[in-house]
Amino acid sequence: MTQLCPEITLLDLSDLDALQDIETRAYAVPWTRKNLEDSLTGDHIGIACRHEGRLVGYAFMMQVLDEMHLLNLTVNPDWQGRGWGRALLDEVKTRARALGCGHLLLEVRHSNHRAIRLYRNNGFSQIGLRRLYYPGPQGREDAIVMRSSL
Repeated sequence: MTQLCPEITLLDLSDLDALQDIETRAYAVPWTRKNLEDSLTGDHIGIACRHEGRLVGYAFMMQVLDEMHLLNLTVNPDWQGRGWGRALLDEVKTRARALGCGHLLLEVRHSNHRAIRLYRNNGFSQIGLRRLYYPGPQGREDAIVMRSSL
């Protein structure tokens, strides 16, 4: 297994091109460049996972009172299956705890079995379902709502 996340930093606008590249490679319906830019310049917290200075993965989260909402956790498809997603999730949890959050909430595509397994293996349980939440190439798809205590 590759050494995990030797460098975790905050994302900034200089990461925009790399974010867009990974996002479009990872998803059939990716966040737009404007979505990414708005997350970088708005009230979201963006963290980067880098290997030898290169962006390998990232996460965006947003605090709502005493709960953190994980908006996006993505690993470059070339680097998936090596523990980078788990390392990012650990960092998200650490930062959420430091901000006084008691829970972490997220939505995940019903068809994203790899992500669902990651979340379940890291203390998340399903608390709901959002029907037709995500757009997809063949129509809309349900989202599983998951939550973890911190």
